[in-house]
Amino acid sequence: MRRRGGAAAGSRGLRRSAWRGGAVGGVLVASIWGGAVFASQLPPWVPAGEAPLPAWVRSARVLKRDQPLFEAPGKDPRRRGSVDRNVQLPVFAARRADGCLGRWLEVGATAWLCDDAVELSAAGPISPLVRTWREMPDGLPYRYYFVGPDGSFGYRRAEAADIDAPDAQLEPGFAVAIVEERVEGGSRYGRTNSGFWVPMRDLGPVHAFAFRGVELPEDAEDIAIAWVVSERAPLFTRTRAGFTRTEERKARFEAVPYLEEAQGPSGRLARIAEGDEARWISVRDLRRPTAAPPPPEVDVDAGERWIDVERSTQTLVAYEGRRPVFTTLVSTGKGAPGSPRATPAGTYRVWAKLLTSDMDNLEDEEAERYYRMEDVPYVQYFSRGIGLHGAFWHRSFGQVRSHGCVNLAPLDAQRLFWWTSPRLPAGWTAVLPTAHEPGTVVRVR
Repeated sequence: MRRRGGAAAGSRGLRRSAWRGGAVGGVLVASIWGGAVFASQLPPWVPAGEAPLPAWVRSARVLKRDQPLFEAPGKDPRRRGSVDRNVQLPVFAARRADGCLGRWLEVGATAWLCDDAVELSAAGPISPLVRTWREMPDGLPYRYYFVGPDGSFGYRRAEAADIDAPDAQLEPGFAVAIVEERVEGGSRYGRTNSGFWVPMRDLGPVHAFAFRGVELPEDAEDIAIAWVVSERAPLFTRTRAGFTRTEERKARFEAVPYLEEAQGPSGRLARIAEGDEARWISVRDLRRPTAAPPPPEVDVDAGERWIDVERSTQTLVAYEGRRPVFTTLVSTGKGAPGSPRATPAGTYRVWAKLLTSDMDNLEDEEAERYYRMEDVPYVQYFSRGIGLHGAFWHRSFGQVRSHGCVNLAPLDAQRLFWWTSPRLPAGWTAVLPTAHEPGTVVRVR
Protein backbone atom coordinates (compact mmCIF):
# COMPACT_ATOMS: atom_id res chain seq x y z
CA MET A 1 0.00 0.00 0.00
CA ARG A 2 1.60 3.26 -1.12
CA ARG A 3 -0.80 5.63 0.53
CA ARG A 4 0.62 8.07 3.00
CA GLY A 5 -2.50 8.57 5.11
CA GLY A 6 -2.55 8.09 8.85
CA ALA A 7 -0.03 8.87 11.55
CA ALA A 8 2.02 5.69 11.57
CA ALA A 9 5.62 5.73 12.68
CA GLY A 10 8.08 3.20 11.29
CA SER A 11 10.72 1.32 13.26
CA ARG A 12 13.04 4.08 12.12
CA GLY A 13 10.32 6.67 11.68
CA LEU A 14 9.06 7.57 15.16
CA ARG A 15 8.41 11.25 14.92
CA ARG A 16 11.02 12.20 17.45
CA SER A 17 10.45 15.91 16.89
CA ALA A 18 7.03 15.44 18.50
CA TRP A 19 8.77 14.05 21.60
CA ARG A 20 11.32 16.89 21.61
CA GLY A 21 14.31 14.68 22.30
CA GLY A 22 15.70 14.69 25.82
CA ALA A 23 12.53 15.47 27.71
CA VAL A 24 12.18 14.17 31.21
CA GLY A 25 10.23 11.52 33.11
CA GLY A 26 9.78 10.09 36.60
CA VAL A 27 7.35 8.48 39.04
CA LEU A 28 4.11 9.36 40.67
CA VAL A 29 4.45 11.43 43.82
CA ALA A 30 3.81 9.34 46.92
CA SER A 31 4.68 9.23 50.60
CA ILE A 32 6.09 6.23 52.40
CA TRP A 33 5.09 5.49 55.96
CA GLY A 34 5.48 2.28 57.89
CA GLY A 35 6.41 0.31 54.78
CA ALA A 36 3.23 1.22 52.88
CA VAL A 37 2.88 3.61 49.96
CA PHE A 38 0.02 6.08 49.83
CA ALA A 39 -0.86 8.58 47.10
CA SER A 40 -1.22 12.02 48.65
CA GLN A 41 -4.85 12.92 49.33
CA LEU A 42 -4.19 16.55 50.21
CA PRO A 43 -4.90 19.38 47.75
CA PRO A 44 -1.55 21.26 47.78
CA TRP A 45 -2.43 23.81 45.09
CA VAL A 46 0.68 25.97 44.62
CA PRO A 47 0.75 28.89 44.74
CA ALA A 48 -2.44 28.67 46.79
CA GLY A 49 -4.16 31.76 45.41
CA GLU A 50 -2.98 31.59 41.81
CA ALA A 51 -5.20 28.85 40.34
CA PRO A 52 -7.26 27.32 43.14
CA LEU A 53 -9.27 24.17 42.52
CA PRO A 54 -12.44 23.10 44.34
CA ALA A 55 -11.73 21.27 47.59
CA TRP A 56 -13.55 18.16 46.35
CA VAL A 57 -11.07 17.55 43.51
CA ARG A 58 -9.10 14.36 44.10
CA SER A 59 -8.18 13.37 40.57
CA ALA A 60 -8.37 14.28 36.90
CA ARG A 61 -9.88 11.82 34.40
CA VAL A 62 -8.06 11.81 31.05
CA LEU A 63 -10.38 12.26 28.06
CA LYS A 64 -8.40 10.82 25.15
CA ARG A 65 -5.95 8.05 24.38
CA ASP A 66 -2.23 8.83 24.61
CA GLN A 67 -2.79 12.26 26.10
CA PRO A 68 0.56 14.12 26.06
CA LEU A 69 2.22 15.03 29.35
CA PHE A 70 4.84 17.76 29.66
CA GLU A 71 7.71 18.38 32.04
CA ALA A 72 6.56 21.88 33.03
CA PRO A 73 3.72 24.31 32.38
CA GLY A 74 4.25 26.93 29.72
CA LYS A 75 4.43 27.52 26.00
CA ASP A 76 5.96 24.72 23.91
CA PRO A 77 7.16 22.57 26.84
CA ARG A 78 9.18 19.43 26.39
CA ARG A 79 7.43 16.06 26.39
CA ARG A 80 7.37 14.00 29.55
CA GLY A 81 5.32 11.07 28.32
CA SER A 82 1.69 10.21 27.67
CA VAL A 83 -1.22 8.72 29.57
CA ASP A 84 -4.11 6.43 28.68
CA ARG A 85 -7.75 7.43 28.26
CA ASN A 86 -10.01 7.36 31.36
CA VAL A 87 -7.11 7.12 33.81
CA GLN A 88 -7.81 8.96 37.08
CA LEU A 89 -4.59 10.90 37.63
CA PRO A 90 -3.72 12.43 41.00
CA VAL A 91 -3.60 16.25 41.08
CA PHE A 92 -0.77 17.79 43.08
CA ALA A 93 -0.72 21.40 41.90
CA ALA A 94 -2.48 23.92 39.66
CA ARG A 95 -0.90 26.86 37.92
CA ARG A 96 -1.64 29.55 35.34
CA ALA A 97 0.86 29.73 32.48
CA ASP A 98 1.12 30.22 28.73
CA GLY A 99 0.03 27.37 26.50
CA CYS A 100 -3.21 26.64 28.36
CA LEU A 101 -6.34 28.81 28.47
CA GLY A 102 -7.31 27.25 31.78
CA ARG A 103 -5.00 25.80 34.43
CA TRP A 104 -1.97 23.60 34.15
CA LEU A 105 -2.29 20.59 36.46
CA GLU A 106 0.65 18.71 37.94
CA VAL A 107 -0.32 15.04 37.79
CA GLY A 108 3.00 13.40 38.61
CA ALA A 109 6.64 14.16 39.31
CA THR A 110 7.44 16.93 36.78
CA ALA A 111 4.40 15.88 34.76
CA TRP A 112 1.86 18.50 33.69
CA LEU A 113 -1.13 18.79 31.38
CA CYS A 114 -3.76 21.42 30.59
CA ASP A 115 -7.09 21.04 32.35
CA ASP A 116 -8.94 21.12 29.00
CA ALA A 117 -7.64 17.55 28.46
CA VAL A 118 -9.25 16.17 31.62
CA GLU A 119 -12.41 16.10 33.67
CA LEU A 120 -11.92 17.03 37.32
CA SER A 121 -13.25 14.33 39.59
CA ALA A 122 -13.95 13.56 43.23
CA ALA A 123 -12.97 9.93 42.63
CA GLY A 124 -9.72 8.69 44.09
CA PRO A 125 -6.66 8.59 41.80
CA ILE A 126 -5.15 5.48 40.32
CA SER A 127 -2.89 3.60 42.73
CA PRO A 128 0.80 4.24 42.03
CA LEU A 129 1.43 0.53 42.52
CA VAL A 130 -0.56 -0.69 39.50
CA ARG A 131 0.73 -1.15 35.98
CA THR A 132 -1.00 0.35 32.99
CA TRP A 133 -1.10 -3.16 31.53
CA ARG A 134 -1.13 -6.35 33.51
CA GLU A 135 1.36 -9.00 32.48
CA MET A 136 -0.07 -11.37 29.90
CA PRO A 137 0.77 -15.11 29.74
CA ASP A 138 1.83 -14.76 26.10
CA GLY A 139 3.33 -11.28 26.38
CA LEU A 140 0.77 -9.80 23.96
CA PRO A 141 -1.37 -6.91 25.24
CA TYR A 142 -3.92 -7.23 22.41
CA ARG A 143 -5.35 -9.89 20.14
CA TYR A 144 -3.37 -9.44 16.95
CA TYR A 145 -4.40 -10.49 13.44
CA PHE A 146 -2.76 -10.57 10.02
CA VAL A 147 -4.62 -9.33 6.97
CA GLY A 148 -5.23 -12.23 4.55
CA PRO A 149 -3.93 -12.67 0.99
CA ASP A 150 -6.76 -10.66 -0.60
CA GLY A 151 -6.29 -7.62 1.62
CA SER A 152 -9.16 -5.85 3.34
CA PHE A 153 -10.82 -2.50 4.03
CA GLY A 154 -11.44 -0.50 7.17
CA TYR A 155 -14.50 1.58 8.07
CA ARG A 156 -14.91 4.28 10.68
CA ARG A 157 -18.44 3.06 11.52
CA ALA A 158 -19.34 -0.60 12.00
CA GLU A 159 -22.80 -0.11 10.44
CA ALA A 160 -21.12 1.22 7.26
CA ALA A 161 -18.86 -1.80 6.82
CA ASP A 162 -19.25 -3.52 3.42
CA ILE A 163 -21.90 -0.92 2.49
CA ASP A 164 -20.32 2.52 2.23
CA ALA A 165 -17.00 3.38 0.64
CA PRO A 166 -14.12 2.23 2.86
CA ASP A 167 -12.08 4.70 4.88
CA ALA A 168 -8.84 2.70 4.75
CA GLN A 169 -7.22 -0.06 2.72
CA LEU A 170 -5.24 -2.85 4.37
CA GLU A 171 -2.71 -4.75 2.31
CA PRO A 172 -1.99 -8.50 2.70
CA GLY A 173 0.29 -9.22 5.63
CA PHE A 174 -0.47 -6.03 7.55
CA ALA A 175 -1.03 -6.63 11.27
CA VAL A 176 -3.78 -5.07 13.37
CA ALA A 177 -4.75 -5.15 17.04
CA ILE A 178 -8.43 -5.97 17.56
CA VAL A 179 -9.99 -4.48 20.70
CA GLU A 180 -13.71 -5.08 20.05
CA GLU A 181 -15.92 -7.30 17.90
CA ARG A 182 -19.48 -6.76 16.68
CA VAL A 183 -21.98 -8.49 14.39
CA GLU A 184 -23.58 -6.30 11.72
CA GLY A 185 -25.90 -7.73 9.04
CA GLY A 186 -24.92 -11.28 9.91
CA SER A 187 -21.16 -10.66 9.54
CA ARG A 188 -18.59 -10.18 12.27
CA TYR A 189 -16.36 -7.13 12.33
CA GLY A 190 -13.45 -6.20 14.55
CA ARG A 191 -12.42 -2.71 15.65
CA THR A 192 -8.73 -2.05 15.46
CA ASN A 193 -7.00 -0.02 18.12
CA SER A 194 -6.67 2.74 15.52
CA GLY A 195 -10.47 2.91 15.22
CA PHE A 196 -11.31 1.06 11.97
CA TRP A 197 -13.86 -1.74 11.67
CA VAL A 198 -12.50 -4.61 9.57
CA PRO A 199 -14.33 -7.79 8.40
CA MET A 200 -13.05 -10.64 10.58
CA ARG A 201 -13.32 -12.98 7.60
CA ASP A 202 -10.32 -11.18 6.10
CA LEU A 203 -8.11 -11.68 9.18
CA GLY A 204 -6.04 -14.54 10.51
CA PRO A 205 -5.09 -14.68 14.22
CA VAL A 206 -1.55 -14.39 15.53
CA HIS A 207 -0.75 -17.49 17.57
CA ALA A 208 0.98 -17.30 20.94
CA PHE A 209 4.70 -18.07 21.10
CA ALA A 210 5.86 -19.64 24.36
CA PHE A 211 9.59 -18.98 24.03
CA ARG A 212 11.19 -16.94 26.77
CA GLY A 213 14.71 -16.27 28.04
CA VAL A 214 16.41 -17.67 31.12
CA GLU A 215 16.73 -16.11 34.57
CA LEU A 216 20.32 -16.60 35.76
CA PRO A 217 21.23 -17.64 39.33
CA GLU A 218 22.60 -15.04 41.71
CA ASP A 219 26.04 -16.68 41.80
CA ALA A 220 26.38 -16.77 38.00
CA GLU A 221 29.85 -15.55 36.95
CA ASP A 222 29.74 -16.98 33.46
CA ILE A 223 26.78 -17.70 31.19
CA ALA A 224 26.89 -21.47 30.77
CA ILE A 225 23.75 -21.78 28.66
CA ALA A 226 22.88 -21.92 24.97
CA TRP A 227 19.85 -22.36 22.73
CA VAL A 228 19.34 -24.76 19.89
CA VAL A 229 18.65 -22.82 16.68
CA SER A 230 18.37 -25.73 14.23
CA GLU A 231 15.07 -27.51 13.69
CA ARG A 232 16.34 -30.95 14.77
CA ALA A 233 19.92 -30.87 15.96
CA PRO A 234 21.59 -34.31 16.27
CA LEU A 235 23.40 -35.34 19.47
CA PHE A 236 26.70 -37.21 19.78
CA THR A 237 28.45 -39.39 22.35
CA ARG A 238 32.18 -39.39 22.93
CA THR A 239 34.14 -42.62 22.55
CA ARG A 240 37.81 -43.47 22.50
CA ALA A 241 37.67 -43.25 18.73
CA GLY A 242 36.08 -39.84 18.73
CA PHE A 243 32.41 -38.82 18.48
CA THR A 244 29.52 -41.05 17.44
CA ARG A 245 26.21 -39.66 16.23
CA THR A 246 23.13 -40.90 18.10
CA GLU A 247 19.45 -41.08 17.14
CA GLU A 248 18.65 -38.35 19.65
CA ARG A 249 17.75 -34.82 18.63
CA LYS A 250 17.27 -31.46 20.30
CA ALA A 251 14.42 -29.22 19.19
CA ARG A 252 14.75 -25.62 18.12
CA PHE A 253 14.64 -23.03 20.95
CA GLU A 254 15.46 -25.63 23.60
CA ALA A 255 17.81 -24.23 26.25
CA VAL A 256 20.77 -26.48 27.12
CA PRO A 257 23.74 -26.26 29.50
CA TYR A 258 27.06 -25.32 27.87
CA LEU A 259 29.66 -27.28 29.83
CA GLU A 260 32.75 -27.52 27.64
CA GLU A 261 33.93 -27.62 24.04
CA ALA A 262 35.94 -30.16 22.07
CA GLN A 263 37.11 -30.49 18.50
CA GLY A 264 35.16 -33.00 16.44
CA PRO A 265 35.88 -34.40 12.99
CA SER A 266 33.79 -31.71 11.30
CA GLY A 267 33.91 -28.80 13.73
CA ARG A 268 33.58 -27.82 17.36
CA LEU A 269 31.11 -29.60 19.65
CA ALA A 270 29.72 -28.59 23.02
CA ARG A 271 28.94 -30.94 25.91
CA ILE A 272 25.41 -30.39 27.22
CA ALA A 273 25.00 -33.21 29.78
CA GLU A 274 27.00 -34.82 32.60
CA GLY A 275 28.20 -38.32 33.45
CA ASP A 276 26.93 -41.43 31.68
CA GLU A 277 24.29 -39.33 29.94
CA ALA A 278 26.88 -36.94 28.52
CA ARG A 279 25.85 -35.73 25.11
CA TRP A 280 27.49 -33.40 22.66
CA ILE A 281 26.03 -31.10 20.01
CA SER A 282 27.55 -29.15 17.15
CA VAL A 283 28.37 -25.57 18.10
CA ARG A 284 26.90 -24.54 14.74
CA ASP A 285 23.47 -25.62 16.02
CA LEU A 286 23.68 -23.35 19.07
CA ARG A 287 23.62 -19.71 20.07
CA ARG A 288 25.52 -18.96 23.26
CA PRO A 289 25.80 -15.50 24.83
CA THR A 290 29.18 -14.44 26.12
CA ALA A 291 29.70 -12.42 29.29
CA ALA A 292 31.22 -8.98 28.84
CA PRO A 293 32.46 -6.22 31.17
CA PRO A 294 30.19 -3.21 31.60
CA PRO A 295 30.82 -0.05 29.58
CA PRO A 296 32.12 3.02 31.46
CA GLU A 297 28.65 4.62 31.32
CA VAL A 298 27.38 2.06 33.86
CA ASP A 299 27.63 2.77 37.61
CA VAL A 300 28.94 -0.66 38.58
CA ASP A 301 29.26 0.06 42.31
CA ALA A 302 25.55 0.96 42.46
CA GLY A 303 24.58 -2.21 40.60
CA GLU A 304 23.06 -0.17 37.77
CA ARG A 305 20.98 -2.20 35.34
CA TRP A 306 22.11 -2.37 31.71
CA ILE A 307 21.63 -4.46 28.58
CA ASP A 308 24.22 -6.04 26.29
CA VAL A 309 23.23 -7.04 22.73
CA GLU A 310 25.72 -9.33 20.98
CA ARG A 311 25.13 -9.35 17.23
CA SER A 312 27.54 -12.21 16.47
CA THR A 313 25.53 -14.64 18.63
CA GLN A 314 22.13 -12.92 18.28
CA THR A 315 21.74 -12.89 22.04
CA LEU A 316 20.98 -10.38 24.78
CA VAL A 317 22.16 -10.33 28.39
CA ALA A 318 20.68 -8.10 31.12
CA TYR A 319 23.05 -7.14 33.93
CA GLU A 320 22.98 -5.56 37.34
CA GLY A 321 26.44 -4.08 37.61
CA ARG A 322 28.77 -6.94 36.65
CA ARG A 323 26.26 -9.69 37.46
CA PRO A 324 24.27 -11.21 34.58
CA VAL A 325 20.65 -11.74 35.62
CA PHE A 326 18.79 -12.67 32.43
CA THR A 327 19.61 -13.79 28.90
CA THR A 328 17.68 -14.56 25.72
CA LEU A 329 17.74 -14.78 21.94
CA VAL A 330 17.10 -11.76 19.71
CA SER A 331 16.92 -10.85 16.04
CA THR A 332 18.91 -7.78 15.03
CA GLY A 333 19.08 -5.90 11.74
CA LYS A 334 19.85 -7.90 8.61
CA GLY A 335 21.72 -5.12 6.85
CA ALA A 336 25.49 -4.87 6.48
CA PRO A 337 27.28 -2.70 9.09
CA GLY A 338 26.56 0.94 8.40
CA SER A 339 23.54 0.25 6.21
CA PRO A 340 20.04 1.56 7.07
CA ARG A 341 18.88 -1.93 8.09
CA ALA A 342 21.78 -2.69 10.42
CA THR A 343 21.53 -2.45 14.20
CA PRO A 344 24.20 0.16 14.95
CA ALA A 345 27.03 -0.77 17.30
CA GLY A 346 27.64 1.54 20.23
CA THR A 347 26.57 2.41 23.76
CA TYR A 348 23.27 4.24 24.20
CA ARG A 349 20.61 5.00 26.76
CA VAL A 350 16.90 4.37 26.35
CA TRP A 351 15.44 7.75 25.33
CA ALA A 352 11.77 6.75 25.14
CA LYS A 353 9.60 3.87 26.34
CA LEU A 354 6.20 3.27 24.73
CA LEU A 355 3.72 0.53 25.52
CA THR A 356 3.04 0.31 21.78
CA SER A 357 4.15 1.97 18.57
CA ASP A 358 2.97 1.52 14.97
CA MET A 359 5.77 0.46 12.64
CA ASP A 360 5.78 0.55 8.84
CA ASN A 361 7.76 1.45 5.76
CA LEU A 362 4.95 3.09 3.80
CA GLU A 363 7.03 6.18 3.08
CA ASP A 364 9.93 4.23 1.58
CA GLU A 365 9.61 4.72 -2.18
CA GLU A 366 12.30 2.09 -2.85
CA ALA A 367 10.89 -0.64 -0.62
CA GLU A 368 10.53 -4.03 -2.30
CA ARG A 369 7.59 -4.88 -0.07
CA TYR A 370 5.45 -2.68 2.13
CA TYR A 371 4.58 -3.64 5.69
CA ARG A 372 2.62 -2.16 8.59
CA MET A 373 2.48 -3.56 12.12
CA GLU A 374 0.03 -1.76 14.40
CA ASP A 375 0.61 -1.50 18.13
CA VAL A 376 3.97 -3.26 18.27
CA PRO A 377 4.33 -3.97 22.00
CA TYR A 378 6.87 -2.87 24.60
CA VAL A 379 9.03 -0.49 22.60
CA GLN A 380 12.23 0.97 24.05
CA TYR A 381 14.00 3.34 21.68
CA PHE A 382 17.71 3.82 22.29
CA SER A 383 19.15 5.14 19.01
CA ARG A 384 16.70 7.43 17.21
CA GLY A 385 14.08 5.03 15.79
CA ILE A 386 16.06 1.90 16.70
CA GLY A 387 14.90 0.08 19.80
CA LEU A 388 14.06 -3.08 21.66
CA HIS A 389 10.52 -4.35 21.09
CA GLY A 390 8.34 -7.43 20.97
CA ALA A 391 7.91 -9.15 17.58
CA PHE A 392 4.86 -11.36 17.04
CA TRP A 393 5.21 -11.70 13.25
CA HIS A 394 8.18 -14.06 13.12
CA ARG A 395 9.99 -16.75 15.12
CA SER A 396 13.49 -16.26 13.76
CA PHE A 397 15.07 -15.39 17.09
CA GLY A 398 18.73 -16.32 17.08
CA GLN A 399 18.97 -15.19 13.43
CA VAL A 400 19.28 -11.71 11.89
CA ARG A 401 15.88 -10.62 10.69
CA SER A 402 14.82 -7.07 11.55
CA HIS A 403 14.94 -3.73 9.75
CA GLY A 404 17.35 -2.44 12.39
CA CYS A 405 15.58 -2.86 15.72
CA VAL A 406 16.34 -5.55 18.28
CA ASN A 407 13.42 -7.98 18.00
CA LEU A 408 12.45 -9.89 21.13
CA ALA A 409 9.99 -12.68 21.74
CA PRO A 410 6.86 -11.07 23.28
CA LEU A 411 7.43 -12.57 26.73
CA ASP A 412 10.99 -11.26 26.80
CA ALA A 413 9.96 -7.80 25.59
CA GLN A 414 7.36 -7.66 28.37
CA ARG A 415 9.89 -8.77 30.99
CA LEU A 416 12.56 -6.23 29.99
CA PHE A 417 10.13 -3.32 29.60
CA TRP A 418 9.15 -3.43 33.27
CA TRP A 419 12.78 -4.00 34.36
CA THR A 420 14.42 -1.02 32.66
CA SER A 421 14.46 2.69 33.41
CA PRO A 422 12.68 5.02 33.34
CA ARG A 423 9.82 3.31 35.13
CA LEU A 424 6.42 3.73 33.51
CA PRO A 425 4.07 5.30 36.08
CA ALA A 426 0.59 3.91 36.64
CA GLY A 427 -1.80 4.71 33.81
CA TRP A 428 0.87 6.06 31.49
CA THR A 429 1.41 4.78 27.93
CA ALA A 430 4.85 6.33 27.36
CA VAL A 431 7.62 7.88 29.43
CA LEU A 432 10.88 9.72 28.80
CA PRO A 433 13.89 9.76 31.12
CA THR A 434 14.89 12.47 33.58
CA ALA A 435 18.17 13.59 35.09
CA HIS A 436 17.12 11.73 38.25
CA GLU A 437 16.01 8.59 36.38
CA PRO A 438 18.08 8.22 33.21
CA GLY A 439 17.28 5.61 30.61
CA THR A 440 18.87 2.18 30.91
CA VAL A 441 22.20 1.72 29.12
CA VAL A 442 21.98 -0.46 26.00
CA ARG A 443 25.25 -1.59 24.41
CA VAL A 444 25.28 -3.17 20.96
CA ARG A 445 28.47 -4.95 19.96
